[in-house]
Amino acid sequence: MDDFKAAAQDVYDFFFDVNTALLAKGLDRLDDTLRPAIMSGVLSDMLTASLAKHSRSLTVNTYFNGHPDLVVRGHYANNAAKAGAHGVEVKTTRKAGGAVDTHGAREQWMCVFVYSVDAVTEPACNRQPMSFTEIYLGQVGLADFRRNARGELGTRTATLHAQGIAKLRQNWVYRAV
Repeated sequence: MDDFKAAAQDVYDFFFDVNTALLAKGLDRLDDTLRPAIMSGVLSDMLTASLAKHSRSLTVNTYFNGHPDLVVRGHYANNAAKAGAHGVEVKTTRKAGGAVDTHGAREQWMCVFVYSVDAVTEPACNRQPMSFTEIYLGQVGLADFRRNARGELGTRTATLHAQGIAKLRQNWVYRAV
């Protein structure tokens, strides 16, 4: 629990510092500047790095674009796994409940951070900071996913189906009251 709390606080501190500097220069908050997909990617990378920093047994997967994001320290040569089975995949989403697309169904530990961005309060200087509203950590399998059809130009993805997401939600780490 302390690792999750510390990782979330690292992200909050970063956004506070960056947004304070941006607003002092008359610029928009980072939360308002980044497109949702970019924001989700940035948060996933930050949380992965921070969880690794605070964890005694997990570290960042050093294989470029490898899976999972966090691997068990020392389990793979140079902590690099192209497609490893020992670690945790980290995802972020704005979707309440933690439903998130992946690049494929896998047997894996999955950690999903759900976050909220206030994009409607006016004036913008009164907006609430980005915040995490839910965190889930659970082991899921191939049978827990549905494959998403994509057109010619789309990337094939998979998402936990109703029973799979219910399974993940049973293993909540944090839910805002």
